[in-house]
Amino acid sequence: MRALAVGLALLPALALAQVPEQVPEPGGFQMDSYRAPVPDTLSGATVVGPDEAFALWQSGETAFIDVLPRPPKPANLPEGTIWRDTPRDSIPGATWLPNVGYGAIAESTDSYFRAGLAEATGGDPAHPVLFFCLDACWMSWNAAKRALGYGYERVYWLPEGTDGWAASGHPLEPVTPAPGHP
Repeated sequence: MRALAVGLALLPALALAQVPEQVPEPGGFQMDSYRAPVPDTLSGATVVGPDEAFALWQSGETAFIDVLPRPPKPANLPEGTIWRDTPRDSIPGATWLPNVGYGAIAESTDSYFRAGLAEATGGDPAHPVLFFCLDACWMSWNAAKRALGYGYERVYWLPEGTDGWAASGHPLEPVTPAPGHP
């Protein structure tokens, strides 16, 4: 009887432990801790799951923008050192615009982002565009928020990124950064 009483007393604590933390949208951009729980929302954008994103992908009418960061080649590598970029598997047909999802970006990165979006959308701010990275990655949230600030009207955000996409059985393919990466 005592074990039952203890078990019943623990039920509220167990229930609370299983409720995911609600992450509020920040007022601006996320400036650090980019691989952390993200909000369920992005004001002005439509949040989609992997299967909704797959339907958008199949329609062929939405530009998919991968914003996974890419470390630069170190400037001070000894002569003869071979540098190999980390390969990236992404959603087929996506445009990879690395490093545009940081909270603060350099002017050259901002120009690269704007040019990449214009290329992917045909310069049409009404063209639907979907942003992603990895699961629980603020880079895609920041990039989607930044695109809204640029005037893009039909912005989608896939918080689960390629992790959720692949876990749902959808295809991935190797991708290289869009030309002009600073």
